[in-house]
Amino acid sequence: MSTPRSVSPAVLAALSNLDDPLRRRLYEYVSESDAPVSREQAAAAVDVGRTLAAYHLDKLADAELLTVSYQRPAGRGGPGAGRPAKLYTRAATELSVSVPPRDYELLARLLVSSVEQDASGAVRAAVNEAAVDAGKRAAAATGGDLLEALRSCGYLPQVVADGRVDLRNCPFHRVARDHLDVVCGLNLRLVEGAIAGSTQRDARAELAPGPGRCCVVVHHAAPGPEISARP
Repeated sequence: MSTPRSVSPAVLAALSNLDDPLRRRLYEYVSESDAPVSREQAAAAVDVGRTLAAYHLDKLADAELLTVSYQRPAGRGGPGAGRPAKLYTRAATELSVSVPPRDYELLARLLVSSVEQDASGAVRAAVNEAAVDAGKRAAAATGGDLLEALRSCGYLPQVVADGRVDLRNCPFHRVARDHLDVVCGLNLRLVEGAIAGSTQRDARAELAPGPGRCCVVVHHAAPGPEISARP
């Protein structure tokens, strides 16, 4: 994993893959899917042929932006079942580029450490208030659309079957690994702020850590028309 202080050619090459509009759309579709995506599914989602989609998906996998797995369709196995389908998922690798070099992660760690060392709780309260305000601003910028506000903050929201919204990405993952309590609290306040500034004020944010997603989930008492899966 590269840091902003040392941008490797591999990182620049990986990110340059997203300059192509079609390749970027395919990457976004795979990233926001809650299950591995086949070539056929990706092609249909961006309205291109399977061969063209496969070419770009493989280029994204070569750049380590996507990971590849193989799986046969449900109910098919043994001789005559055919070759397993090639499936794609978002890679867990985090890429960061800053030109000229900057180290915002170091700043984040210093600020989080200050919260942890402040016995009075005043710094934590101020940071939590700032997180709520940031969430409200994100919602205002999207016209009150909660999902778009969460997406703009980097959470990759995904509506699941029971009406719950899972946040499939933690924007602060690298800092959270060493400062889980503070960062999870900030995530919660930021999401609460987005709810307060949205048209879905009956939604409720809850700390519910789970594998492969942010520590916060959102529940909806009465989902509105904007609370739906992104096409």
